[in-house]
Amino acid sequence: MTWQVLVHGPLARLDERVSRSLVDSVPRPLSELASDLGDMTVALPVLACAMAYAVWRGRRAAALHAGLAMAAVPLLVVPLKEWTARPGPLEPWAQGYYPSGHTATAMVAYFGAAYLVSRRLLPFATLLTTVTATGLILRGYHWPLDALASVALCLPLLRWPVTDNGNRRANKITN
Repeated sequence: MTWQVLVHGPLARLDERVSRSLVDSVPRPLSELASDLGDMTVALPVLACAMAYAVWRGRRAAALHAGLAMAAVPLLVVPLKEWTARPGPLEPWAQGYYPSGHTATAMVAYFGAAYLVSRRLLPFATLLTTVTATGLILRGYHWPLDALASVALCLPLLRWPVTDNGNRRANKITN
């Protein structure tokens, strides 16, 4: 995806055509509300509460891993935004839209919170991340590839709960 964005290849051109047909296909207040789910002021408190819960339950390492995963988001996203300098769907003069920081934030925060509290919340984390990315695309804040790139970029950050033995043990107790 990144290569296609950099060279403005066929996938990037298709991405732009699809995006143009989707922007403003729903009322703006609705797409803005959805996209705001990926804002740090919304997603970070959710993760912070889940981290506090995990610490209270004696799962300090899992909470630390979740915090480190969130801290890694800007370290991964910002350099890619600067390197690709992709213009926005509605602001062709602006740059730095690839990948989507809001999608990355939503994904790490909501999946991290779900892993820390209960794996039964994973479908809800999927829903919140999908709604965020969809809102960003429908509002015209991001191209579809921006959101997909963030998902691909963040998958390795979410690997920690799978290998966290304390997490598995605690989930057996709480589930």
